[in-house]
Amino acid sequence: MKKFEKDEKDIYKIDTKDKLDLKRVLLTILAIVVIILVIIAIVIAITNAIKNRQKEKQQVQEAYSQVIETNKNEQLEREEEKKKQEEEQAKKEKLPQLTEIGKENITHIYSSDKKRAFLTFDDGPSSQTESILNILKEQNIKATFFVLGSRVEAMPEMVKKIYDEGHYIANHGYSHKYSEIYASPQSVLDEYTRCNDAVRNAIGEPEYNSHLFRFPGGLAGGSYAEIKQQAKELLNQNDIVNVDWNALNGDTEIQKPTIEFELQRIKETTENKNSVVILMHDTPAKHVTVEALPQIIQYLKEQGYEFDNFYSIIE
Repeated sequence: MKKFEKDEKDIYKIDTKDKLDLKRVLLTILAIVVIILVIIAIVIAITNAIKNRQKEKQQVQEAYSQVIETNKNEQLEREEEKKKQEEEQAKKEKLPQLTEIGKENITHIYSSDKKRAFLTFDDGPSSQTESILNILKEQNIKATFFVLGSRVEAMPEMVKKIYDEGHYIANHGYSHKYSEIYASPQSVLDEYTRCNDAVRNAIGEPEYNSHLFRFPGGLAGGSYAEIKQQAKELLNQNDIVNVDWNALNGDTEIQKPTIEFELQRIKETTENKNSVVILMHDTPAKHVTVEALPQIIQYLKEQGYEFDNFYSIIE
């Protein structure tokens, strides 16, 4: 009886111990599972944090890129607007506006405290114009071209080039036929208007008006002297002034002028003059004028002349 009781107690002890061991195992497993879950949670949290950080970083980069792009677009818009304003200003400056100051400047065109030279070319454009423009560009000089409307219609692209390169396009009438242009004062104005319309079409500026006319053959004298004086008054009433010349290269004085002849005439007609408006011609036959032009410019520079065109006069 005692032995049985003893065995019974041993079995109880074993069962209790086993239960405790099992409990420990279960607790251990549970702890491990908890640890694993915690680790997983931490890993997930870290992963999410990294992802969120990367997302935030990407958002910041996108926002920064957007700001940069916006600033870039705004900068481009500002530059475009500035360029547009500069182009508008340049366009405005190339559209002559005759004021009372401009009229006064024309009245005193041959008077100046400093030595200045206005190179003017009549009767063009022609096959010689391109060469003239190239020489002027090389010398960095702006000249004045008194164009004929009939020639403008024949060579509009050359007139546009003259204009685009900063030279002053003035008016010499349309036909250069004295009997037509001097039929009456009104016919002079009509020839001016017709030439001006041709220039407008050639340069693509419907508002262009040079306000500056040179009478074919000059204002003074000749068989049309009275008509010219009446026409001058009519032109003035329409805000159109006129100018002749007080120096020349003589390219129409003789049949076959030489370079030496033209240079000599420049020396003779500019002597003792501060402000000179020099008459030259832009026609197919005036190839000697083109050949003499660099030497004429060089001589004027040596005499201390500065070159100007009528943009500084018609204002």
